Amino acid sequence: MAGEVSGRRTRPARTGRMARVRRWWGRALGSEGHERSTVLLIAKGTLAATIAWVISYHLLHAQSPAFAPFSAVLIMQVTVYQSLLQSSRYVGAVVAGVAVQAALGFLVGPDVPAFALVALVALTIGRWPALGSQGSQVATAAFFAFSTYVSATSALDKVTQLGQIILLVLIGCGIGVLVNVTVLPPLRYRSAEHGIRTLAHALCDLVSDIYPALRERGLDEERTGRWRARAEQTGELVTQARTGLRMARESLHYNPRRLFRRGRAHTYFEGYAAVLEALERTLRQVAALTRSLDKWRADEDRYRYGAFLASYADFLESLSHTTRVFADLDEDRLGDQTSQLHQLADEAQNYRRRLAEQAERDDLPLTDPGRPYGVLVIEAARLMEEFQYTCDVLQHHVER
Repeated sequence: MAGEVSGRRTRPARTGRMARVRRWWGRALGSEGHERSTVLLIAKGTLAATIAWVISYHLLHAQSPAFAPFSAVLIMQVTVYQSLLQSSRYVGAVVAGVAVQAALGFLVGPDVPAFALVALVALTIGRWPALGSQGSQVATAAFFAFSTYVSATSALDKVTQLGQIILLVLIGCGIGVLVNVTVLPPLRYRSAEHGIRTLAHALCDLVSDIYPALRERGLDEERTGRWRARAEQTGELVTQARTGLRMARESLHYNPRRLFRRGRAHTYFEGYAAVLEALERTLRQVAALTRSLDKWRADEDRYRYGAFLASYADFLESLSHTTRVFADLDEDRLGDQTSQLHQLADEAQNYRRRLAEQAERDDLPLTDPGRPYGVLVIEAARLMEEFQYTCDVLQHHVER
């Protein structure tokens, strides 16, 4: 009986894992994204390692043929630019490590004190900032070189084996870069879009939570505190968006596929960078708005603020429509989307004017620093400026 229960529990778990695996492969085969990039990186790494092994083992008959495929895989970075950068640093680190061993080995000998000295010098050189993340390879290369040096039987054999290490590393790095450049070199255009979409989604969700509560006058301390906390926690999303934009720009360097998009790449990234900066400023303005709402006092009955809140809700709702367009930003539809954004910006501008007029009609204490009315009106004007600027920037780069 217990076995039957255990079997019933195991089968759904396996079914769930298989379903997740199928979905993962479906995303990898069906659309661009992390899954497809992972599959391509593995396939290209396998190809580069195999070619490097064939050359080093079957053609050169090297004594340490694994250096070539190891090097090919090590520098198989996501972008062509990173492959070139890391391969140059890696080759420099290996050459430095082998040179340290060659110099100290011939001067001091193959004893333990010599190894300690090699380790000391190699680890010190590995701290050189110019080597970046490849600094640790100085010591690795020096240790392998020391092992090769000790096992060699003659001075000529020692020199030959140390030189072979450098040759194998050069072969591996060259094959890795060549495969990455010629076999579907990655272009990360969509990384920039994804970051902006994520940021716009967060902005849209927050604004869409605020304006219904304003209509209902539901400005209790708990709710406004949550808004304020959400607005202040968007820094990580901004960082992710900037990383996505940087990767998208970086993927163009030395990438032959950019030739098929000549004339679009520069304006594309300029426009998206400006949109990202504008959205970041908009989020700061929304954060300031939530702080003002968090200071609201619902017991101010002597002021007729109901109509003012309703007008503010209309304004924020119009802005939420704009953020939904940014959350669905697509390079292939930018022309239509920018036209739609300008129409929505005009509507939001009208609601912003009505808000200011409503505040004047209700004779609210806009100049009283102890009450939020004046600050809220100012925040509405600033928000409108940022949204209008974002739309104008996108329109400008689409027309170029």
